[in-house]
Amino acid sequence: MDRYVIAPGDFLKNAGIVGFKYMLDQAGAQENKNFGITEDGQEMWLDREFAANADWTSMYFKACVDLFGTHTVYQGVLDRIRSCSAKIQKETWDPGKTEKDDLKFINDKLLSNSYQAGFENIKNEIENPEIYLKLKKEKLTEKMTSEKLQIRLEELECFLKQPKCEETFIMKSVIYTYINRFWDGKCFLLRTNAKKDMRELFEKDFAEPFRSYLIIDHKKAKDLCIDCGEPVSPKEKVSIAFMKEVGDDFTRKRSAFWNCKVDAFLCPGCAFLYALSPLGFRLFSNKFVFVNNSSDIWTLLAANSKKQKSSMEGEKQDEQKYSQWFAETLNIILNEKRQELSNIQVILRGIRAEDKYRLAIVSKSILEVLKEPGVEKALKNLGRFPFVKIKNEYVNVHEQAVMNVLEQRSQYALLNQLMKASIAENTTLNFYINCVYQIQKNTEMVHRYHKEKEKRDFMYCLSMKKSGAELRKAIMAAKNDTTGDSLRGVEYQLINALSVKNTEKYMDIVARLYSAYGSGKLLIPNGMIYMLQDKKKFVEYGYAFVMGLIGCYEGKKEEE
Repeated sequence: MDRYVIAPGDFLKNAGIVGFKYMLDQAGAQENKNFGITEDGQEMWLDREFAANADWTSMYFKACVDLFGTHTVYQGVLDRIRSCSAKIQKETWDPGKTEKDDLKFINDKLLSNSYQAGFENIKNEIENPEIYLKLKKEKLTEKMTSEKLQIRLEELECFLKQPKCEETFIMKSVIYTYINRFWDGKCFLLRTNAKKDMRELFEKDFAEPFRSYLIIDHKKAKDLCIDCGEPVSPKEKVSIAFMKEVGDDFTRKRSAFWNCKVDAFLCPGCAFLYALSPLGFRLFSNKFVFVNNSSDIWTLLAANSKKQKSSMEGEKQDEQKYSQWFAETLNIILNEKRQELSNIQVILRGIRAEDKYRLAIVSKSILEVLKEPGVEKALKNLGRFPFVKIKNEYVNVHEQAVMNVLEQRSQYALLNQLMKASIAENTTLNFYINCVYQIQKNTEMVHRYHKEKEKRDFMYCLSMKKSGAELRKAIMAAKNDTTGDSLRGVEYQLINALSVKNTEKYMDIVARLYSAYGSGKLLIPNGMIYMLQDKKKFVEYGYAFVMGLIGCYEGKKEEE
């Protein structure tokens, strides 16, 4: 059996391989007959006869619809049609701001330029095109009678659910919301092709060249693909410049090449793979993510599996889903590499036009931190309740703590933010403060060689936190304060002193507090002496003391 072999490469090509496998699975291709993975897991292969006769355009469009369909404007329109229709049927239709916004959303999205262009391409292939034309002439409005509006909504829903309408309108959303974050300036993303048939354009630029490349003999070809190294003829060469953030427009900027002769070209096979790269990423709320664990293709596929898929409906579910992604990604990294620790590349990209690729290398030392029991437990707890409201914004504490670990930053800036928020807004954030501090302390334990010494430091931190809690009780008792409001000013001063590592200011405040409220019963803890001698201990012990002072000490539970 003659095979076309695909080897892994950079993260975009690897994403293309994952997307290729997803596309073949969605199309019902037979593994180990039409395609497969070599025994050593280092290459993916296609049966040439199957590949040369496959309808790659239909496969690609089906995969995009299946993967992104529930994340598109098309789904948002259907949801709002059903919502309005249900209210009319239940006789609860009383047009307010929500209902007016829903009708406006339906009108605006269905009559956008991209949807109108899509309709023009399929109007002769679908039933009842007059329903869409009617919408152009008479938009939906809350001033219509309930009976008339219900009829219009039912007509629109039936019209939109036609397979051709569904594919076309979803693809219009997918192209301009997701695919163009990865590649642009070619096929249906070339500005001059905006009103042309999307299927015909993909067939012409990607599918047909790929099929032809598999059939044609390349023995006399002199040029080589810059990616796979296979021969390619001059007519088949595809510029890699269509991929975003990969290269400049080589037709305009040639100075980077020897003698200004551009040789950065792809063969049609690799170009097709790169076009599939959006299908290889997983989408969670407003983030694309790809785990580039390329030890073998099986591991790569498992790390980016799309089996766990849920819809995006409403802001709250988006937030839950985003947190779920973080937890899933961490589990993938940890479960696959507990036995054999090695570097893993994680690639993030937002869905906004201005977003760029964000690459993080999860090194052996970071993996060791992530699998440390204390860190793992704290991150798991934060993953259950990741968001905290600070002023008018929701902060994802779980995400920030994880990114601090991945990028090898300390957690003290995040801890500082949480403690100030707890004081300013008079809210209890003890859960978040304790979790973040635990991550920081356990991270330090992993990185230090003297484990016994680090354990002693940990006990000192616990003692400092207890001392802060005891001083809190003494001050509140002296001022007859039951809420802790009388401590807010002092707590702010101590946190500010910690953030700029002002030892003198910090010690001066603590000394005055013990002098005024210690009453001879409370003594300045021994940890304060070590804080004077060591800047690192000043930060560690200092934060522990303030945590107790603001009420984060949990007594016997914490000691255990």
